[in-house]
Amino acid sequence: MIGNFTYHTPTKMYFGKDCIKDLPEVLKKYGKNVLLTYGGGSIKKMGLYGRVKDLLKDFNIVELSGIEPNPKYDPSVIGGARLCKENDIDVILAVGGGSVLDCSKAIAACALYEGEGWDLISGKVKAKAALPIVDIITLAATGSEYDMGCVISNTAINDKRGYLDELLYPAESFLDPEYTFSVNAWQTACGTADAINHVLEQFFADPHSTFNDGVMISALRSLMENVKIALKKPDDYAARSELMYVCSWGCNGILANGAGYSGWPMHSIEHALSAYFDITHGAGLAIITPRWMKEILSEKTVERFVTLGIGLFGFDKSLPDAEMAEKVIEAFYTFFESIGIPMHLGELGVKAEKTEEMADHILKYDSTNEPWMFAPLGRDALIRILTASM
Repeated sequence: MIGNFTYHTPTKMYFGKDCIKDLPEVLKKYGKNVLLTYGGGSIKKMGLYGRVKDLLKDFNIVELSGIEPNPKYDPSVIGGARLCKENDIDVILAVGGGSVLDCSKAIAACALYEGEGWDLISGKVKAKAALPIVDIITLAATGSEYDMGCVISNTAINDKRGYLDELLYPAESFLDPEYTFSVNAWQTACGTADAINHVLEQFFADPHSTFNDGVMISALRSLMENVKIALKKPDDYAARSELMYVCSWGCNGILANGAGYSGWPMHSIEHALSAYFDITHGAGLAIITPRWMKEILSEKTVERFVTLGIGLFGFDKSLPDAEMAEKVIEAFYTFFESIGIPMHLGELGVKAEKTEEMADHILKYDSTNEPWMFAPLGRDALIRILTASM
């Protein structure tokens, strides 16, 4: 069944080799004063930083570097918003992975807000305006380049929030798969795991439709096949281009048009893990996924597993539903393990003694137990998932 929906993605996408040649023409529409945001030194090592600076020689560039994985409200968002205000920034240019772009989105809103920026990120206050954002993505993962969301950590209160606002859509996004050739095996695997989970959060919903299911199964197949190619041959353009393109569709709504909403419970759980232990987001999701699947398996949910088993993994249609579901859960566990992700939270430094505290945190700040959700999770269920993941 296709339910009612309204869909709009305002971001203009430039995809392919050397697409950033158009960057000066794009940016000049927004103004001369540019905040250039990036993370560590990777964009300098690959030569992208120098190329951007050459292209923008006629612009006034202010730089914010050192944006962290799991981007932090303090210092990155606060510092970026301050730079925007002090330098009359017209447009933000985010160059890097999803963390850089997520941070830039929060900066874009906070820069035009006079109060405490966390009020916007936490949903206490609705933004009235945001600076335009242009991005050059160097990691296939979050899909932030084509959606209206960002995720920001506030380490002072162990909180990690998903911040959604239509004002946060990038104005224009540049996606050149060659900029992902230098991404290491760990980040390639974790980025793909993140994208796979984005699809699964939307697949496990009711109502659903044959069309949506088919698109999502195709996306999962592409991600799972191409990440293995990219891990063996990092400069395989065909594989990297599919990973980059599919990842971009993960969170912008198109996969779930007309379908039910799951509540994104696995992301709620992982956000607590990252807030407390600052682990790599995709790795946390990979570990949580099969344990969450096992917890929510029931007569109500088993059809979703059967559809995946037949459509994605090609399992025998004659298998009993429960057996099919178990095989699907095992297949995801085995896949994530095969691409180099350790499948226990303890291996990432997560401490079991924080399990109950994290469960309470999830229910307080994200909530996984609303009756409208596809598979609500109460405190005991959250503790079981976290414990099984250790």
